[in-house]
Amino acid sequence: MQWQDEGIVLGIRRHGETSVILDLLTRARGRHGGLLRGGRSLRMQPVLQTGNSVEAVWRGRVEGQLGQYRVEGTVSRAARFLDSPLALNGLGLLADLLRLLPERDPHPALYDAALVVLDHLDEAGIAPVLLVRFELALLAEFGFGLDLTQCAVTGATQDLIYVSPRTGRAVSARAGEPYQDRLLALPAFLRDSGNGRGFMAGAGHPGNAAVRAGFALTGHFLARHIYGSRDAPLPDARARLLSLLA
Repeated sequence: MQWQDEGIVLGIRRHGETSVILDLLTRARGRHGGLLRGGRSLRMQPVLQTGNSVEAVWRGRVEGQLGQYRVEGTVSRAARFLDSPLALNGLGLLADLLRLLPERDPHPALYDAALVVLDHLDEAGIAPVLLVRFELALLAEFGFGLDLTQCAVTGATQDLIYVSPRTGRAVSARAGEPYQDRLLALPAFLRDSGNGRGFMAGAGHPGNAAVRAGFALTGHFLARHIYGSRDAPLPDARARLLSLLA
């Protein structure tokens, strides 16, 4: 069988002397691996950098086997990030998050969101905001979406400034005041982003303190629901990114 799709390079593993196992996130087929012969050649090395976009053709006798890729580069992004530690660590974080997706399970909304993040990683005022929103969207895609639309206690839709660390639901300033030391902060840029669906809406920089609060919020639920179930820590690239925002 054979299919063709666009994809984002997530990484490669050496295979023999000249080939690689290529890990792509494709739009229609999800995260999909395949053997790429000649993948270690000088011609292919710039194409196979993490974060680049390619047009891929996959061939295999049956759907379940590894199969073989033939790829051509379409968008080269990696070189733009070389002079920016924030962009490089943002790229590492994004790739780590996407590698959590199960193989051959399509996630077209996350694919489109990843493209938005990739195209703005070298914009220091926007990239951290988009990465937090992407983590929020990833949680929703795994079935652990946060409800940031109304207060879990009163049903109010105004003055939502907290999130329950247990339920992932928003809490208003008045209802949460007696318990504020036990609640997570809800920064306005996440509250106003429609639970992560409006990636570029109001994507101006809200300040590093608000961005760190956003990462603290998503990090709590990533550690609890996703990385914890894998007995794994949050990505090192994420910790390095947070240190740059300190």
